[in-house]
Amino acid sequence: MYDLPDTRHSLLVRLGDHSDHLAWAQFAEIYEPVVYRLARSRGLQHADALDLVQNVLAAVAGAIDRWTPDPARGRFRNWLFRISRNLTVNILTRGGRLRGSGDSEINELLQEIPAASADEATCYDLEFRREAFLRAADRVRDEFQATTWQAFWLTAVEGVGIEDAARQLGISLGSVYAARSRVLARLRKQVEQFEGR
Repeated sequence: MYDLPDTRHSLLVRLGDHSDHLAWAQFAEIYEPVVYRLARSRGLQHADALDLVQNVLAAVAGAIDRWTPDPARGRFRNWLFRISRNLTVNILTRGGRLRGSGDSEINELLQEIPAASADEATCYDLEFRREAFLRAADRVRDEFQATTWQAFWLTAVEGVGIEDAARQLGISLGSVYAARSRVLARLRKQVEQFEGR
């Protein structure tokens, strides 16, 4: 079984220690797919998206010591989104190579770029939530019998109707509803742990 990930706050604290390779591996496992999908959705090709991910991680590594939670500036995810977005804009508008060190160059770049649109912020938040769901699903799947998991997956993820799912799985409608409810409740708890709530 998987170990539960550190809460986001405790993980961020650990990132301040650049020799904590486990913390950085956990951070990368969580955020690399999010940044990558955001880059691809903005039109970057695979190789450029991979470069962007590495540059975002480098920028975070260089600036994490100076990041502190600030209600006026938003959550860590917002800060990470601004870095990702600005580095993406930089490569798209300047045609140059991506940069990322967390130094004053990055801070200047962050100030130069206009604020993100609500659509972009929503896209990033959606990618983060998608990653949280995928991680949670991966962690809890083995806690359920195969039929229970399939009932949930068919109805909640694939959009199959309750009656069709019951027919496909050879179980009652009530069993499908119960399975879906049990898995959703467990996933919700796992996502809350992942998000550090």
